[in-house]
Amino acid sequence: MTDILTHTHGAAGHISLNRPKALHALTLEMCHAMSAALARWASDGAVRAVILDHAEGRGFCAGGDIAFLRNSALNDGGKSGRKFFHDEYQLNHQLFAYPKPVVAFMDGVTMGGGVGIAMPAKYRVATEHTRFAMPETGIGLFPDVGGGWHLSRLDGRMGQFLALTGARLDGAECLWTGLATHYLPSESLPEAKARIASGHEPGGVLAALAEHAPPARIEGNIAAIRKHFASDRFEDILASLESDDSEWAAKELATLHTKSPQTCKVALRQLAQSAELTDFTDNMRMEYRIASRVLTRPDFAEGVRAVIIDKTGDPKWDPATPEAVTPALLDAIFAPLPENEEWNPL
Repeated sequence: MTDILTHTHGAAGHISLNRPKALHALTLEMCHAMSAALARWASDGAVRAVILDHAEGRGFCAGGDIAFLRNSALNDGGKSGRKFFHDEYQLNHQLFAYPKPVVAFMDGVTMGGGVGIAMPAKYRVATEHTRFAMPETGIGLFPDVGGGWHLSRLDGRMGQFLALTGARLDGAECLWTGLATHYLPSESLPEAKARIASGHEPGGVLAALAEHAPPARIEGNIAAIRKHFASDRFEDILASLESDDSEWAAKELATLHTKSPQTCKVALRQLAQSAELTDFTDNMRMEYRIASRVLTRPDFAEGVRAVIIDKTGDPKWDPATPEAVTPALLDAIFAPLPENEEWNPL
């Protein structure tokens, strides 16, 4: 079975992720196939828009090939893993700079690598099945694939909250936060795709078929998020939550205590620096530097073992505490690479 289906329907190029048993998690070959299709259609006058969805099963895209990356970290010093990140980031950038409108249908699980291919799209459609998250702090990675750029531009410290906690948002919450541009019932998606393929302007099609989303539950917590996640210093966030005796604060504090302290501090610095950037290319170059370092640090292989492989939920983080994640360690993770190893767009 082909993991990526690429074809044209009338005026639309159509990319369908087709790896249902893995919730369409991206492999290197899938990234290459998507990139090649996008390159062909960019100069094809008959293609006026691109549809990005999944072919079958639940989930739009659950992330990247985590098992492959862990194997690289343990067995080849991260060489093949860095190649994966390099080419995946090329795809993220290609989508961000694409000259034709891309419509991403986030109908189901949209996490990690799935966020990386959905967020650059001009139109991002959420449904009642959408489950959006950047859960990397739980496995010792970091919110990459452009996550720094996209999350840092959300209002009310929402990006920092999502990056640190890995909280899952439903479709209504995605619309409310601005992560989605439209909310459609899943039963309307075939009609939307058919109209786009027939040559109708995607924005008009989606506006005509969109429905009012249910209330966004996270709206009720925005004041608490803004207050407790206000600092770019992880210790300050923990202290703020500790000072609040509410059930919500206790829950979020307990969640943060399960996360990699290294990743949490990396994410906060990443988002702070991303917010100051004006060029997505610079963001992806920074994220590639981070990825090149954290891939082979202890937390990634250990986090994947505990959460995904053994499913014991007992990762032994190294460093084990926020205080032990020193400024010098963070500086080393964010430092420029040798010029011949830096990431650059195609």
